[in-house]
Amino acid sequence: MPSSAFLAPLAGNRWVRRAADAVLLRYAHNRAAALDRMDAGKVQHDTLLQLVRHARHTQFGRDHDFARISSVADYQARVPVREYEWFWDTYWKATYPRLDDVTWPGKIPYYALSSGTTSGATKYIPVSREMLASNRKAAFTTTALFRHAHPAARLFTGKFFFLGGSTELRKQADGSLAGDLSGIAAREVYEFMRPYTFPPFDVMMMSDWKEKVRRFAELAAREPITAVSGIPAWMMVLFDRLREVTGKSTVAEAWPDLRLIVHGGTKFEPYRDLFREAIGNDGVKYCEVYPCSEGFIATEDPRYQLLRVVPDHDIFFEFIPFREFGDDGKIHRAHPTRHTLADVEVGVQYAVVVTSCAGVWSYLVGDTVCFESRDPPLLRFTGRTKFFLSAFGEHLIGEEVEKAVSHAAHLCGVSAPEHHVGPVFPADPKQPGHHLYLIEFVPHSPPDLARFARELDAELCRLNEDYVAHRVGDLAMLAPRIRVVKPGGFARWMEQRGKFGGQNKVPRMDNTGKMTREMAAWFESQGWYA
Repeated sequence: MPSSAFLAPLAGNRWVRRAADAVLLRYAHNRAAALDRMDAGKVQHDTLLQLVRHARHTQFGRDHDFARISSVADYQARVPVREYEWFWDTYWKATYPRLDDVTWPGKIPYYALSSGTTSGATKYIPVSREMLASNRKAAFTTTALFRHAHPAARLFTGKFFFLGGSTELRKQADGSLAGDLSGIAAREVYEFMRPYTFPPFDVMMMSDWKEKVRRFAELAAREPITAVSGIPAWMMVLFDRLREVTGKSTVAEAWPDLRLIVHGGTKFEPYRDLFREAIGNDGVKYCEVYPCSEGFIATEDPRYQLLRVVPDHDIFFEFIPFREFGDDGKIHRAHPTRHTLADVEVGVQYAVVVTSCAGVWSYLVGDTVCFESRDPPLLRFTGRTKFFLSAFGEHLIGEEVEKAVSHAAHLCGVSAPEHHVGPVFPADPKQPGHHLYLIEFVPHSPPDLARFARELDAELCRLNEDYVAHRVGDLAMLAPRIRVVKPGGFARWMEQRGKFGGQNKVPRMDNTGKMTREMAAWFESQGWYA
């Protein structure tokens, strides 16, 4: 990337900041208007053919006869839906990290390491130069949609705080770099943009998460922070440290220019009241984003308060009805139904499949979504293809559990930002089992824990017909049981697994019950139950 460091002093000038914000606002209105006019289905069709043409001489392109593809139907006939393990075993493993012209043309400069939340194994996701450009465009689209909806909320007058994971990247045999996606993004920030971003690169390189957050808070207390982005749980840790080092009672007192919170990675609803209380300024706006290591999928359009698929940044999307998946989280048909943005249906649960400008082709991401609108393409993130509960035939998805926990917490006057649920199977197979919820409440546990369990159960019965059918008379499944985890317990559990801070998230569901048993036993042995 050409150096633009000479522009940094100029970019930090107060008048230049105002001008930059004015330019951003004009771009925001133009970008929003362009998205509103866009035929998402046609743009996606053209995107796919461009990707196919670009990669037709790669090993993957030759193997799948890309030269003869002229439509979406041609492509779907030649390229089946596959998961990461297939790409790794079939195309990447033999020559990794040298993947030149294997599934994407040219050299791959970066690999994003993903924990692979459904399998636990580390994934090495290729990140091409084209993907870096795609991610930048998506980031500007996020900012544009926000500014279009809130034209008075200036952002370039201060700094964007990116609370990411480790920025330390490991150099590989071919000179490429591997590490956390946020580290890759930090390295690729244009030099002239650094006056608008925080934290400094040297602080981001710190590996000790606790020390890094403390240092973040100390330095950021002196900065005009206008926006913060990150995973909600770790932003709350940052806010606590900020209030400690400044002696302020709210985040807004420490950062009076704060205007925007960008969140993603987990459902925000369990954190909403906590954020409102911690920030102390109802004028601060919230924006959800839906990125993944394989590519940026959607960003919130504040006009609709829903995630909007970004169709024009070199990623082609397909959607498979979740009903075509078995209880093992696998597609149980050789040729599943594959929808595009041109023909998705509102109200249907879909698994997300992406084809990207980094060489993944009809790749099953592992997420599920539900569309609220096709024009414009608006959706909700609903869960994971392998993170659901159906141990007893109850067919609960992540979104339903999140809603029920938040509903019960609201009625009981508490918040439940961290929780996990899994099945408990009885020793006697003739007896019904139940769900065990491990929940960390703030600011305190519900005064009546039995009521919380009843409200949670009742809400799940309202949301899911299969669940209520299994709960009738306690014949197929007993009422859920709650174990209260002391504040900080989940963070300690993540820390002992080497998953503390950054982009790491507490697993919400476990259909096998194995992780739930291990987690519950660890909390018991370490004295983390309240």
